[in-house]
Amino acid sequence: MVKYFVNGQRRAPDQIESFKNKCWIDLVNPSDDECEDVAQLSGIPEDMIKAALDEEERARTEFDDGNSMFIVDCPLIVDSDDGGDSYTTLPLSVIYNDKCIVTVCLKGNTVLKDFITGREEMHTDRPVQFILKFLLGNAKRFLYCLKQIDRKTRRIQSEMEKTMRNSEIIQLLDLQNSLVYFSTSLNSNERVHEKLFKVEGVATREEYLDLYEDVIIEGKQAIETCNIYKNILSVTMDAYGSVISNNANDTMKKLTIITILLAVPTMIAGFWGMNMPVPGQSGIAFYQTGWFWLVVAATILLTGVIGVFLLKRDPLKKRQKKKKKDKNRTAKD
Repeated sequence: MVKYFVNGQRRAPDQIESFKNKCWIDLVNPSDDECEDVAQLSGIPEDMIKAALDEEERARTEFDDGNSMFIVDCPLIVDSDDGGDSYTTLPLSVIYNDKCIVTVCLKGNTVLKDFITGREEMHTDRPVQFILKFLLGNAKRFLYCLKQIDRKTRRIQSEMEKTMRNSEIIQLLDLQNSLVYFSTSLNSNERVHEKLFKVEGVATREEYLDLYEDVIIEGKQAIETCNIYKNILSVTMDAYGSVISNNANDTMKKLTIITILLAVPTMIAGFWGMNMPVPGQSGIAFYQTGWFWLVVAATILLTGVIGVFLLKRDPLKKRQKKKKKDKNRTAKD
């Protein structure tokens, strides 16, 4: 899809039907024919226009015969399989020359939509200002998505405190992957920001220099925020992994204690399954004698003693009792 915009009397640019000098051409998932037409009208090489159509394209700059191209990674919110939102990045290129500005991306971009609707003022005849404002808005968009990831992480953690299910762990893993993508993209974008200082007019015009400094500040803040959230989430995942391991060990311990307790009466009852004389057996059924109830009582007593012994050896419960005693002493003092 191709759209043409030029400066209008309002804050928002006016959309026009065809190419005009000093216009902005917005390409969203364009076809080969559309790329070829724009290349002929703008004088920009077709391979430069198609560069951002590769999802794996890295952030970079390129200058060729009066054409300047800046490719940066942009945050993207997509619907996940579990019905929620997941986060990824997508390359977008801003190309300009003395004729026009061209933006190319596989999907619509939120910052460019703000330009179109007039929420953010821009001028199609000022390409340097255009790209500076876009990079500033893109860095702010990263910060917005990072805040959303942090809120979603806190909500999942609160749910996991009540009940730990696989779905919550998978959601945290998806968020951790998103932060890895964001971290890589932000570091690549930072290199593009640094090269932008060499563009003509950025260092000499105060208006552009102020915008450039804002871009650098917002970009570094996004990188630091992303690293903080990534480290926190990594520690959280390790902690939940330890909790899951401890729960599995506790379950296995309980099953082992139950197995030992069941083995005691089974072993004692097995003695009377042998072909051997039994004390108190005198032609009547064994369960009708006093010996039977004596054996049952002894078995129950022995099983209870072993159970108490095994439970008292639990180091975790000892620590909990010790903590309770310490709290009670502290409260009394």
